[in-house]
Amino acid sequence: MKNGYSSIFQQPAWFVFLQLIIGLSNAQLVAAQHVTAGPLWQDFKLTLESGTRTEGFGPLYYQTDTSQHSIVGFPPFYTRTINLELEYQETDILYPLLTHDRFGGEHRIQLLQVLSYSGGRDQAETDKKRFTIFPIYFQQRSTNAEYNYTAVFPFYGHLKNRVLRDEVTFAMFPLYSKTRKRDIVTRNYVYPFFHLREGNSLRGWQFWPVAGKEVRLEHTRTNGFGDDVHVPGQRESFAMWPFYLHSETDLGTTNPIVQTASLPLFSMYRSPNRDSTTIVWPFFNYADDREKKYREWGFPWPLWVIARGEGKHMNRVWPFFSQASNATQRSEFYAWPLLKMNWANAEPLEHKRTRIFFFLYSDLFEKNTLTGQSRQRKDLWPLFTWKKTLEGGERLQILAPFEPLLPNNKSIERDWSHVWSIWRSEKNLETGHASQSFLWNLWRRETSPDSEKSSLLFGLIQYQSGPDGRVWKWFHFPRRKPVVEAPEPESTVKPIIGVAPIRDVTQWQMKPKEEN
Repeated sequence: MKNGYSSIFQQPAWFVFLQLIIGLSNAQLVAAQHVTAGPLWQDFKLTLESGTRTEGFGPLYYQTDTSQHSIVGFPPFYTRTINLELEYQETDILYPLLTHDRFGGEHRIQLLQVLSYSGGRDQAETDKKRFTIFPIYFQQRSTNAEYNYTAVFPFYGHLKNRVLRDEVTFAMFPLYSKTRKRDIVTRNYVYPFFHLREGNSLRGWQFWPVAGKEVRLEHTRTNGFGDDVHVPGQRESFAMWPFYLHSETDLGTTNPIVQTASLPLFSMYRSPNRDSTTIVWPFFNYADDREKKYREWGFPWPLWVIARGEGKHMNRVWPFFSQASNATQRSEFYAWPLLKMNWANAEPLEHKRTRIFFFLYSDLFEKNTLTGQSRQRKDLWPLFTWKKTLEGGERLQILAPFEPLLPNNKSIERDWSHVWSIWRSEKNLETGHASQSFLWNLWRRETSPDSEKSSLLFGLIQYQSGPDGRVWKWFHFPRRKPVVEAPEPESTVKPIIGVAPIRDVTQWQMKPKEEN
């Protein structure tokens, strides 16, 4: 009969290795608080904030727990984020395919922004539920029947607080539609050719592109706080658009504006604060801005532009170069879009950004001049993204195919970044903690001001050092190397008579062998 060892070594090498990994991992799950098995399973403390994180099965699973939130993810298929302080929950399934957000009593679920369902309670304690198949079907149901509506586009429907209007009614659009925004009601017939418009002190009509006219008289209205607000008057008209256009706006204010244009022949803008004239638009342009204190010439605008004055200084020959500045801002580009730079210094914010080919490379720096705190972000698409936070945390990620394109998209970071980030490096400048990870913890290293911990090859090789000494683990069998303490200073107390003093073992030395 063959013994157990001989039967093991008769198995394929990959099978033996897999059994070893599984066995060692199971042993650690029972015996250790923090499991170290590399891409198979890894538990560790967060570097940039207080909390823990578990990662397993390479890029396919992770869980993060802090005092503020909890995230469970199976990227890129599913992630769920729970904010414990705000009672806020987000669930993503193959983002942006399907998302479900919940905040208190409000919730919304959407499928590719085409099919969506939402519900909740407004400030008036009125329950509302919306269902949309964009742009075909719109429905809302509420405990208050006044807020109910149904619309089937383009046949017939009624909407409230949708498409940037307070109310919308249509029938066989574009044959007929009626919209309301605040007090202004517009009726469209064969949109956008003919409409009638009316409102508080306002009347207008248009038969586009033949002619149109609209007049609004000066009046006052009451805002949401119950205060009377002055509404300036205006007069607008056109004939054979765009060959004749005329408008007078902000009437009754200290800066009434008059604009007249016959495109592309000329365009004039006149007001107490600013005059502008364009001849053979856009080839010859002149502007005198008395409010901002500068003059500008364009030949044609915006390709060749010169501006002089306190409010603006510019030299531009597009796309070769441009230099523009005022008291608080400065911008430059060379061989646009090869290199573009922007600066802003408006207390207490200091801002600087450099870009090469839009998002190919970006360096953004912002600083609070009062507190001295700063944050910075660098992106080189698709190789890496690096950022430093106001709290003193640094993070480097390699690779980054979408992060430079959508730098503030938290769903990309939760759902996709873990899939392709083959290298992660984090550093907490306040606490001195740092960590590095390669290939989803195939190699991982964590350091603090007084300790270090490393693991390699599913945790088969581990190293740890601290105040108590240094320990190597080979195949999870520890081998401790004690710390050699410095010799204590000689005592000033005299030894007791008749008792030989004890010598420090660290002072033992091997005497050389005497030659014959």
